[in-house]
Amino acid sequence: MGSENPSPQNPSCKIMTFHPTLEEFQDFGKYIAYIESQGAHRAGLAKVIPPKEWKPRKTYDDIDSMVIPAPIQQVVTGQSGLFTQYNIQKKPMLVGDYRHLANSEKYCTPRHQDFDDLERKYWKNLTFVSPIYGADISGSLYDSDVEEWNIGNLNTLLDMVEHQCGIIIEGVNTPYLYFGMWKTTFAWHTEDMDLYSINYLHFGEPKSWYAIPPEHGKRLERLAKGKIITYIKGVDSMPAQGLNLG
Repeated sequence: MGSENPSPQNPSCKIMTFHPTLEEFQDFGKYIAYIESQGAHRAGLAKVIPPKEWKPRKTYDDIDSMVIPAPIQQVVTGQSGLFTQYNIQKKPMLVGDYRHLANSEKYCTPRHQDFDDLERKYWKNLTFVSPIYGADISGSLYDSDVEEWNIGNLNTLLDMVEHQCGIIIEGVNTPYLYFGMWKTTFAWHTEDMDLYSINYLHFGEPKSWYAIPPEHGKRLERLAKGKIITYIKGVDSMPAQGLNLG
């Protein structure tokens, strides 16, 4: 099984990238156990690039009429790496209309030389031109007959909670779908009950992720708590529950 970083235990906690073959891609649980054996989980994030033969959906030409029920406008305030984000719910919109909006001059990704340049532009302009995020849409774009790595049916313990106990926890044992644009942001967080999260990018520009090794999580929490106290003392009128650390 091929990896760009074959370090057995990943002592440096680097984010690892994996390229499974189609045969290796057949068994989700087995492959997750494999990347864990390589120490991928120590980074808090791992990247798996599916084999070229695998397609989760035959075509994306038929999704423009899908409805985004509750898009949110993400209004960010703050400075010097401490930001508060307010989510303002907007009217429903079609995916086709959202695509047009995301590619418009106002909302599109700015010209940039490389990722570092784009990252600088992100943090510098975070409080300007509030983006629209098509977030938390129940469902998936996967074709129903896709068996390998189908986010809606991964055959894990979470599926048993639904099938055997009849308990549905949206976004935990059922999939959520997201439509994003330049600067749409999801706050740094741990998953419910410290579970793994799996995300697949169907199309569009690459997503950028910040991760921290779980073994250093408490240190980050202490840093965040200290910053929240300082932030509250400095700006009493701003709620701290939406704090993002840049």
